Amino acid sequence: MPTSPTELSTARPELKRAISGFGFFALAFGSMIGVGWITALGSWFEQAGPVGAIVAFAAGGTLMLVIGLCYAEVTPMLPVTGGEVAYAYKAYGTSKAFIVGWFLAFGYLSVSAFEAISVGLVLSFLFPQIDLLPLYEIAGSTVYASHLLLAFVFTGFITAINYRGVGIASRVQIVLTSLFLLCAALFVVSGIASGDIGNLSPYFGDSALGSGGLAGMLAVFVTVPFWYVGFDTIPQAAEERREGSPLHRLGIYVILAIIGSTVFYVAIILGAGMTAPWRSIVGEDLPTAAAFSSAFESPLLVRLVLVAGLIGLLTSWNGFFLAGSRVLFSLGRGRIIHESFGQTHSRYGTPARAVLFSGLVTFLSACLGRGAIIAFVNVGSFCIALAFLGVALSLLQLRKKFPHMERPYRMPGGNLLAYVAAAGSLFILCVMLVPGSSSRLVWPLEWFILWTLSATGIGFWFAARRYRQRVSEEDRAQLILEDYA
Repeated sequence: MPTSPTELSTARPELKRAISGFGFFALAFGSMIGVGWITALGSWFEQAGPVGAIVAFAAGGTLMLVIGLCYAEVTPMLPVTGGEVAYAYKAYGTSKAFIVGWFLAFGYLSVSAFEAISVGLVLSFLFPQIDLLPLYEIAGSTVYASHLLLAFVFTGFITAINYRGVGIASRVQIVLTSLFLLCAALFVVSGIASGDIGNLSPYFGDSALGSGGLAGMLAVFVTVPFWYVGFDTIPQAAEERREGSPLHRLGIYVILAIIGSTVFYVAIILGAGMTAPWRSIVGEDLPTAAAFSSAFESPLLVRLVLVAGLIGLLTSWNGFFLAGSRVLFSLGRGRIIHESFGQTHSRYGTPARAVLFSGLVTFLSACLGRGAIIAFVNVGSFCIALAFLGVALSLLQLRKKFPHMERPYRMPGGNLLAYVAAAGSLFILCVMLVPGSSSRLVWPLEWFILWTLSATGIGFWFAARRYRQRVSEEDRAQLILEDYA
């Protein structure tokens, strides 16, 4: 029977179940490692020095582990697509779910944009002749037509595999993550074995570069949500797990991914820092590759670093693209934003329109070029830290309102760790907003991106107001939470 103009269908669109256990780990870990360790290593060294960067990443990994424990409890408790949207909706209602979901989706898509820009940087190091047809400059960096073409082609590839099915995306992720681990192990071990610990000096930054000390470590620490984000891709795809997969293992995959990524980042910083004097690579576009290039005569090892970077770029891009589209799908399926975002493809069982929208946003963002790459890091960190705060507060509220809800995994330490996770996330947000802070968002580009994102969200919210009101909260709960309403 057709739906009347004042009545909306509340049939719940379903996603195909095709992700294995190792597929979840590959999704999370592959998303977390990315390509930042190649493109941003110089800024970490410049701000904090190698040892200071290691301290910042170890501290950040510890905070992420605490936040990850919150996820480990709520994910198997509410194993539905959209993760944080569902937790915030169950705990606080529709408007809070929209705020958390909107900023999280665009936190993910900022990572996607970062990767779309980085693909040109990595390939131009391998093939310098591809820097063709300069078009314009943003933040002092030239945007080349050839780089935009690469961004378009790779965005099209990522969009296509996510459009055609999560099974394909998951298998691609497993293969690429396995290849990445093999490549990374080879060059990290070579760097540490052949390096010199004296190259790490000065350990905590160089005052001649206008950096170092506690302020430098803090500047690196506040970007940690951007570099570590990825473990939370598991909640986005929880509903797409294979039949029979134990729920409590979802939390285990979250923890393993965080621990594995912390070890990886520390090893990369140590390996690249020991390979060559770190001050000599600070100004390079791809400092990790430059470090190995200056220390080893073999171009094969340098190419191995770049190939690993390209693989990490694709695993991260694929994971975040999948996660961002699932958050938008959850908002659409719950009729919080337009229903079209919550529709699935009749053949592939994927959130087709959310996937296409994510591809469009990624490519348009990539048009800002390499001059915006750090801006995407900082704004993405802000968005993701806001979502992490929402998860910690949602967990506390869920424990209070629904103490008898089934929990396949319960976070140790009672509410204490949840409060620590909330405080850590709030601290990062405050440091990025407080005037005079060394880690504040920079005017005008970073504020332009954040205000554009916020204004677009306000537009989406009000555009869907009448539409949203035509669905009862009982129906919305069923659409978002399925049988966990």
